Amino acid sequence: MPAQQPSPAVADVPLLIPPRHDSGGTTRAPRDDVSAPGEIDPSVWRVVGDPLVAAPKEGVLSGSRVAVKDLFAVAGHAIGAGNPAWLREAPIESAHAAAVQALLQAGADVTGIARADELAYGLSGLNTHYGMPPNPAAPGRVPGGSSSGSASAVALGLADIGLGTDTAGSVRVPTSYCGLYSLRPSHGLVPDTGQIGLAPSFDTVSWITRTPQLLSRVSDVLLPRRPAQPIKRLLLATDLFDLVDPALRLPLHDAAHAWADRLAVPLQPRSSTCAAHLEEWAEALGVLQAVEMWQLHGSWLQAHREAVSPLVADAIAAGEGMPAEYLTWARDTVGRARSTLAELIPPGTALVQPAAPTAAPPPGPAVTGMALRTATVQLICAASVAGLPVLTLPGAQSPAGPVGLSLVATAGSDRALTAALADHTADSAALTPS
Repeated sequence: MPAQQPSPAVADVPLLIPPRHDSGGTTRAPRDDVSAPGEIDPSVWRVVGDPLVAAPKEGVLSGSRVAVKDLFAVAGHAIGAGNPAWLREAPIESAHAAAVQALLQAGADVTGIARADELAYGLSGLNTHYGMPPNPAAPGRVPGGSSSGSASAVALGLADIGLGTDTAGSVRVPTSYCGLYSLRPSHGLVPDTGQIGLAPSFDTVSWITRTPQLLSRVSDVLLPRRPAQPIKRLLLATDLFDLVDPALRLPLHDAAHAWADRLAVPLQPRSSTCAAHLEEWAEALGVLQAVEMWQLHGSWLQAHREAVSPLVADAIAAGEGMPAEYLTWARDTVGRARSTLAELIPPGTALVQPAAPTAAPPPGPAVTGMALRTATVQLICAASVAGLPVLTLPGAQSPAGPVGLSLVATAGSDRALTAALADHTADSAALTPS
């Protein structure tokens, strides 16, 4: 399945690993393995080079290495979407995805194509076909997904920039679990041409780094230049902090106050923000996401059901034949959520909340069960249903690993979030996770 509307190709960009050809000259997808020495972890990379694609010129990101989630087109390679059957049928892409193109033009090199949760559905980083990328911030625990390989590569120091997507936490959760920085932009603000979607009403191109300085530089490249009212107030959503593991509440509160001091923005506690609505909002998000997943991938799933893990197959199939009254209710609920959040988070304000309800769990029943997934989706669904930008930062360090904080702002305030970070962390080496 080709990427959606590939962006124009970069002229004469060298590819370290060229596409293979059969005896008749027909282009095939590269093998579903790591095209590099054996010490490279195949749970992190599908294809990797030194670099895989070199930047065509110097720029503000020169010297930076990019791990590209296996949903984005990289010219000369197929998109694998985290599934071997998908990869076997995928064509070689003739052009880079728009976000890949922009990073290359800014001087960054593409190190490789990183693993993703199967068909971009998942929050754990567990892929039935390829395994689990490591989480160096919490050894033996999941890295988070679905942008799992990109986050793992950045956390391991194998890449500086992780290019991913976030539909319902797919960048925010791995950022939290791995102690990193990320930006989920306002929905539709960054072009998504040249990538495989999951649920287009909620999909966003997103990026991950180890440092706030690099996150700001990447954001300056990928975000359009739109004026935004500076962030002058932070709201501490105490009702959302009540949704996390009790042992994390005080450390995360302390981290929120510390970040407010570092960003030089006043922090105002708010006991009632939107927690009372989250169960309903998460359910509406689930209905609409399921329908869009089926619309995008239902036909392919019907032809390849045995090649897809039961969890992912069932999630996609849930969108088939969704009753019309469910859809109407879900759309109405999303509309009400957007109105509520627009009133709660006006321009110049960011809502501070935990990025995840727990630190990264170990692989096992807790990860695959519904309880953790439900708690996670409820905590992160507000930004997804309203298409809001989210800056996620390192928060507290628990015995199980890091847990992040998220700053949620009004739509279009992306540059205000990254400006606050850049203005007050330029000399703060201590903020960079070790």
